[in-house]
Amino acid sequence: MLETLDAPDWANLAHAYGRATDVPDQIRALRSADRSVWEKALGELHANVFHQGTRYEASAAVVPFLLELLADPSAPMRPALLGLLTGLAIGYDEAHLPSGYEIAAHREAAEGGQELLAGAAARVSAEQDRPDTRPEAGDAAEEEDDEGDEEEVELPSLYVYLDELTEPEQYRVHAFFELAAYDAVRAGLPLVRDLLGAEDPAIRAAAAHTLAWFPEEAPAVLPALIPLADDPDPVVAATALVAVGLLATPGTGSVVPLLEAVLDDPRELVRWGAATALVRLNGPAAGHRAAEELRSRLAGLAERGEEIPFFDGDVRGYAALSLCLLDDAYTEDTFTALLAALPEVSGTEALPVAQAALRLAFPERALSEETPFAALDDRRRRLVRVLAESPGTWLLGGRRFGNFSMLVRSYGLPGDVEAMTAYMAGTP
Repeated sequence: MLETLDAPDWANLAHAYGRATDVPDQIRALRSADRSVWEKALGELHANVFHQGTRYEASAAVVPFLLELLADPSAPMRPALLGLLTGLAIGYDEAHLPSGYEIAAHREAAEGGQELLAGAAARVSAEQDRPDTRPEAGDAAEEEDDEGDEEEVELPSLYVYLDELTEPEQYRVHAFFELAAYDAVRAGLPLVRDLLGAEDPAIRAAAAHTLAWFPEEAPAVLPALIPLADDPDPVVAATALVAVGLLATPGTGSVVPLLEAVLDDPRELVRWGAATALVRLNGPAAGHRAAEELRSRLAGLAERGEEIPFFDGDVRGYAALSLCLLDDAYTEDTFTALLAALPEVSGTEALPVAQAALRLAFPERALSEETPFAALDDRRRRLVRVLAESPGTWLLGGRRFGNFSMLVRSYGLPGDVEAMTAYMAGTP
């Protein structure tokens, strides 16, 4: 296993921190039977090739070796491997929900990126062929000049080359990095599809989540996913149903009748999965039962679903965004449910709920700065009132959450609870 791991020219592949020479040992460590060892290696690999969701030149190169490890039934961290592979393919899934992965747009964005990257390869080749004119190691003058200097880290030529490109050109190169990783994972989908039959439900759920982002493979993937609607594990069943909804189209076989039938399942998470898929496929035509199922997930007593791979297990937040796919006939009931949920959430869980409420309150544009509270319509006044009266919603770990403040400000509203209270009272 991993016999060809040293074949890539890792020294001339870049990751988040420079040359990817440390990647092979990190991949080898993933085979360790010692949990602390492979967890450390996985964390380091995440930081190198998937740093804060970014993919790099080296990201696609690691995928075949991760797939090789994934194929080993004795590998101790197969769900985690599937999670990393999914991240390398699409980034963070929240960026693509509730609509699904727009692969056609991605391929268009990456056009020309490979050709631009060839310029970096030419630079590397030229530098390797250039004679070394640096002074000898024992040169006294150099030793004197370098005295006390810190060791300089040589960055890959790619870093220098990218800095010389225009911003649109850089965007295309990075889109190509992402697409290369996506297509590398796509090549391993037959293996991932086989893992839908794994004994471990965590592997089955992770595999279903990975498959959800490859619409070009839907004809091959959907027949394997649909039977998992009856999986005895509710997390697996719900994950498979959401994946079906992201891959199917309204005219895909008997998918819609299947999803409608699953709305009678006694398991909350499974009904949520079916409703999520129906709303994504049919929008307003999904019907009142699907809409009510999603609204019920906003309530504080609803089952949380932390083990659901989608949206980091935030079933309530995912439901909030899905409800925005419905039309005006559902808006008032949905908006009321969102306002009831806002005081119950904080930190990252508050973001999708607030985002959905703000979208419904401001369907066309943000407020102009001079708009007074008294000039707002009823729906907007209700939202302002709830935000002003819910100080905990603005917090993350007991401290003010900057991302939440930025979200609220982007709609022309005050960016903290004190200013929101003053705005509602009509005071400066």
